[in-house]
Amino acid sequence: MKRLSVLLPFLCSPLLVQAEVPAVIKIPRLTLEASEKLAQATLAACRKEGIQIGVTVVDRSGDAMVLLRDTLAPRVTIEISRQKAYTAVNFNAPLSTMENRFTKPFAVGKVDGLVFSAGGIPIEAAGNIVGAVGVSGAATGEQDEACAREGLKAIAFDLESASP
Repeated sequence: MKRLSVLLPFLCSPLLVQAEVPAVIKIPRLTLEASEKLAQATLAACRKEGIQIGVTVVDRSGDAMVLLRDTLAPRVTIEISRQKAYTAVNFNAPLSTMENRFTKPFAVGKVDGLVFSAGGIPIEAAGNIVGAVGVSGAATGEQDEACAREGLKAIAFDLESASP
């Protein structure tokens, strides 16, 4: 019996920890309006440089919220921009920092739907990842990413003002 009384607190502690976990959690979400504003600003930034692009904004799950393709941008920019945004949100890193990360034949980077080329940037608000933006169509990934960064400036205040 003495042994049981010594072990009882240890046996019950997992139950106490589980009881403290809430049944529902609040997850910040990127709004459609913010997504549209970001996509339009990104497109405008590239147009200013004379570049026709496709831009996709995805939510935290990697699902497309907004997709825009400029008038003369090739059709392939639609899928590439989506894959860049999807990869950026799932790895929570700008793709320019990951270009040389997966070089072996069977590395994660070889999974269908992932693109490790500059031009995708995660979007954070209130300390949480809320989505990502992906750009395709410029001559280099660095130009794609520069347009995305410029576009993010259009919603920077809203992201910084978001409460946790």
